[in-house]
Amino acid sequence: MKHILLAFGLAFALSRGAEAAAPRDLSGVRGFNYFPASVTGEQIFLQYDDAEVNRDFGYAQKLGMNQVRTFLRYSEWSSNTPKFRESFVKLLAAVKRHGFQVMFVLAPPRPNAGASQVATDAQMTAWLNDVLGLARGHSEILAWDVANEPDWIGYADSPRAKTEIDSRMASARKLADFVHAFDRNYLTTVGCWNVACIEVAEPYTDILTYHDYSPTRELIAANAMRAKTYAARVGKPVMQTEVGAANRASPYDMALREYYRIGMGTYIWELMIGKSWGDSQGLFYPDGTVRDPVIAAAVMGIFRNEGNNRVLENPDRESWVTTPLQRGAKWLAAASPDWNEGLEIAETEADMLEANQLVAMRFPPTLAVQKLRLGPPNMPALRAVLQEYAALLTPYAGLGRQHGN
Repeated sequence: MKHILLAFGLAFALSRGAEAAAPRDLSGVRGFNYFPASVTGEQIFLQYDDAEVNRDFGYAQKLGMNQVRTFLRYSEWSSNTPKFRESFVKLLAAVKRHGFQVMFVLAPPRPNAGASQVATDAQMTAWLNDVLGLARGHSEILAWDVANEPDWIGYADSPRAKTEIDSRMASARKLADFVHAFDRNYLTTVGCWNVACIEVAEPYTDILTYHDYSPTRELIAANAMRAKTYAARVGKPVMQTEVGAANRASPYDMALREYYRIGMGTYIWELMIGKSWGDSQGLFYPDGTVRDPVIAAAVMGIFRNEGNNRVLENPDRESWVTTPLQRGAKWLAAASPDWNEGLEIAETEADMLEANQLVAMRFPPTLAVQKLRLGPPNMPALRAVLQEYAALLTPYAGLGRQHGN
């Protein structure tokens, strides 16, 4: 087989009559894109830490996740092939250990200035022969994503030329043909930026995938319906491989709710709050805490009630607003108030604000109290916190108070 694959520049025209069929239904996919939080430049294989990867996969497993998507970069492989190979084998073992499947995104070499196409193809061939050979026989591999967003038009202030998009789409087909020729059991996909791209990539892909960071339910649903309708017509499975971005007004819980309703498998971007996209995307911190429990719940299919039957919290039902407010007022009026008593009042009020969903959680009130506890006594800061919390709680004092019988 290898001597055939060296002719990378040729278009493959092999019959795929004996290849493995793609799963008909991928609606049960609960996946995540993955780069360990410790890595820089998304170099997962050169900076691989097996303990960290298995720890992170354990976090995902707790939420019932079952798929992982990550990138295989030529640049990493060519920089240190032995390290890459060692890390690749360990990653596959971790995927299998946790009962996942993996989708690998192929990131080929970029042509160097002045380099011939023949030279670039030779680099591509050596890389692909190696990684595809390492992967052979591993059933934990779901598919090979032969191009990540080749149809992306760029940012408004830096648009991509049509020639570049056309070139990347052509490269996607070339890689898909290569993968299919290497092993007929291998499945391919293209991680399309726009849903329309799946129709262009369909002839050379086994699974249809696209990305959608739309800011409304209506747009997400419209794109998903278009994708599902087309997929049904061509008889191929379809799913989302990048979901969720706070900085694009596409919150995880909103998007995942729609995909659960529609019945489409998803991969969130991304599992860990890392160095590349951590300020806008990601679920887990390295210590296992989360950015927002709402995201974790959404991954498990648990969503906030948005119906007319919502029962709002009654914070002062048993005077747990009135009483701390009275204590806080007395503390603020005292000439020499007790530091520890003030902290207790502040923590009670903070807990009431959070438990009854009375404040935004960008800067949680309980965090402010915790910081006060950890530092030396700072009476002006504690006084300011108590005044702030009193102002937030006062509108709820005495409303609907109802003690038990």
